Amino acid sequence: MTPLQRMSAAALLAATAFGAAAQGFPSKPITFVVPFAAGTATDQIARAVGADVTAQTKQPVIIDNKAGASGFIASQAVAKAAPDGYTVLITTNTTHAANEHLFKKLPYDPVKDFAPIAALGKGGQIMVVQPGFPARSVAEFIALAKKQPGKYSFGAGSSSSRMAGELLQQMADIKLLHVPYKSNTLAVTDLLGGQIDMMITDSATGLPQVQAGKLRALGVSGAQRSPLAPDVPTIAESGVKGYEMGYWFAAYAPAGTPPDVVKRLNALLVKAARSDEAKTAFYAPSGTEVFTSTPEELKAFQAAEAKKWGEIVTKAGIEAQ
Repeated sequence: MTPLQRMSAAALLAATAFGAAAQGFPSKPITFVVPFAAGTATDQIARAVGADVTAQTKQPVIIDNKAGASGFIASQAVAKAAPDGYTVLITTNTTHAANEHLFKKLPYDPVKDFAPIAALGKGGQIMVVQPGFPARSVAEFIALAKKQPGKYSFGAGSSSSRMAGELLQQMADIKLLHVPYKSNTLAVTDLLGGQIDMMITDSATGLPQVQAGKLRALGVSGAQRSPLAPDVPTIAESGVKGYEMGYWFAAYAPAGTPPDVVKRLNALLVKAARSDEAKTAFYAPSGTEVFTSTPEELKAFQAAEAKKWGEIVTKAGIEAQ
C-alpha cells in the first residue's frame, strides 16, 4: 500500500469512527456545565434548552453549576473533560470573548480548548437601583455620581455586567466603585440589601425584581427599549449617546469532540432553542432573542466578538488582572 493509499484508508477509518460515534448519540445523560449560579440567565437558558434536548433524545440533561472565578472553574472543567459530546459548556461572552482581555493568564484557551457547537441567544441588560435610591433616572444617577466621585458602587457577577458599568463610567465621565461577585444573582441580593448602589444586569435576572417592586429600573442597555419594559428608556436616550451593551449565550464541547457528534449536538440545541417550550420558559419572559448558528458561524462570531470586547476593555482603560 502506497503512502497515499494509507492516508486515504486512515481518513476513511476516521470518518467511519466519527459516524459511529454520532450514530445513536446520545445513549446516556448529557451534562450541561454552567459557569454561573442557579437562577442566573445562563442557568435558565441551560435548563430551558436542556428540557427540550431531553424531550428529543429521551436522555436526561444534568445541569452542573460551577460558579466562580469569572467562569474559569466551569470552562477549565469542560476543557479537560472527555471529548465525547457528553459534557457541554453553556456559557456567554464572559468566558469566550471578554476574559482573555480582562485577565493576564487564563487556565483555559477559549479557542484552542473548545469545539464550537451553536449560538443560543442574545439580549440586553437593565440598570437597576433600590426603590429608595435618590436617583429616579440615568441622568439623575450620573449627576449624583459626578458630585461625589467614587462614592457610589456597582456590582457585577459577569463580564457583561462589569463592562456595562465600566462603559457607563467612561461615556458619562463618572467614577464608581466596582464590586465583583461570583454571579449576578448574588450581586442582586446585596443590591436588595443595600450593600451596593447599582447594577447593570441581564434582564432575566433584574427584570423580575423590577416587576415585583423590589428594584427600580433606570434604563436598558440595548439600542432599543425592551418589549418587556417599554416604559424604561435606553441609557443612550437618557443622555449617554451611543451607549449600547449586550450579551450572548453559546454552547461548546471540549476540543477533539468528533465532528459528527458536534453536528448532532448542534441540531439538538438549535431545535431546542427554537422550540415553543424554550421560548415560553426562557426567551419570551427574559426578553432574550433566539439567536442560533452552525459551529462554523459560532467560531467566526466568537472571533469578531473577542475583538470587539478587547477594544472596549482597551478604551475603558482596564488593566488585565
